[in-house]
Amino acid sequence: MMKVEDLMTKRVVTVGFDDTLETVKDIFEQSGFHHLLVVEDRALQGVVSDRDLLRALSPFIDSVVETQRDIGTLSRRVHQIMSRKPLTLRPDADVTEAIQLFLNHPISCIPIVDGEFRPVGIVSWRDILKVSAELLGSPDSADSEAERATRGE
Repeated sequence: MMKVEDLMTKRVVTVGFDDTLETVKDIFEQSGFHHLLVVEDRALQGVVSDRDLLRALSPFIDSVVETQRDIGTLSRRVHQIMSRKPLTLRPDADVTEAIQLFLNHPISCIPIVDGEFRPVGIVSWRDILKVSAELLGSPDSADSEAERATRGE
């Protein structure tokens, strides 16, 4: 049975309760990640997703009609928009447990924590799909078959 630690992303990016949304926006833009883990004293407290950020910021940020009020949304703090008490797993959990969490809850990531509730990784639904695609066959061959079908071959 495959374990969560076999597919989790070990490079996690963390922020604190009082970090600004401007900091979060910069991290998302530079890292390409979709989730940041919120920690205090190295223990997991919550998660901020790129969707949480989009909902919290003015849609006029970085546009020609941006106002001071729009810019002010960047000063809000992580604790104001984060999801608290995220569902977590330990590294030795079976991947099937992660799949069940994704199927049973409206979440897009699962923080992986150690015995002291410190984040050691993160699993997204994309990670699950990637492993599933590998187990079902090479993504290259699937693309080739799809391309051939499109061309009518």
